Amino acid sequence: MPPELTRDRVEAARSAVNWASVFAGAVVAIATTLILIALGSGLGFAAASPWPGSGPTITSFAIGVGIWLIVTQWLSAALAGYITGRLRTKWTGIHTHEVMFRDTAHGLLAWAVATAIVGGVALSATVSASGAAVTASTTAVNNAADTLLRTTHPGPESSAAVRAEITRLLARDDLQADDRSYLAAEVSAQTGISPQEAQQRVDAALTSIREAADKARKASSALGFFTALSMLIGAFIASVAAAYGGHQRDETADLIDAI
Repeated sequence: MPPELTRDRVEAARSAVNWASVFAGAVVAIATTLILIALGSGLGFAAASPWPGSGPTITSFAIGVGIWLIVTQWLSAALAGYITGRLRTKWTGIHTHEVMFRDTAHGLLAWAVATAIVGGVALSATVSASGAAVTASTTAVNNAADTLLRTTHPGPESSAAVRAEITRLLARDDLQADDRSYLAAEVSAQTGISPQEAQQRVDAALTSIREAADKARKASSALGFFTALSMLIGAFIASVAAAYGGHQRDETADLIDAI
């Protein structure tokens, strides 16, 4: 049998995927991601402030988390892809275009394995920001209820049932005109202010709640886009880094063979 046919049969029976290098790159990506997430958490706590108005807003928090996700994906994917490319077994008798494709695919596989393993950790930042957005909306409703029931007239405090009912009404998305009138009447009765002033309080409270909900919605949407963008960047960087690492490995191996 001609040597060419024997070589082709051996090559066809051998898998083109070097899983050892893929898992090695994935482990590096996981470790780097955990380190960068811990660093990002530390930076987030450092940016927080107990003083009113001096801490980051929900929008700036979401943007900061999104940017850090991109940085995390960029660095971890680049390191993982490069390690994958340098550690894979050299292919012989393969066209350079095929070698380039295989290296790129190995980097993508390493990124995919790492992403599948630490997907929960990577998405925890998104869940945290979404939870912060929901908390911000709930806080806005509670603050609005406090504002509505604020009074300087001495008298019995508002009952828990009345306050709970007002809070539930403020949390509605489709507050009708009769609900607004009822709210104004309750506020007037509980605080002793005039119906006109109570109606103004209700309108101002509903406006502030809508603004807070809109900011939370925009922050959650932006964070979702940032997360998807960071993952796309990570996949691309891992593929390119693996191709570069594999090219360097082949050049080094050729120099050693020449010597």
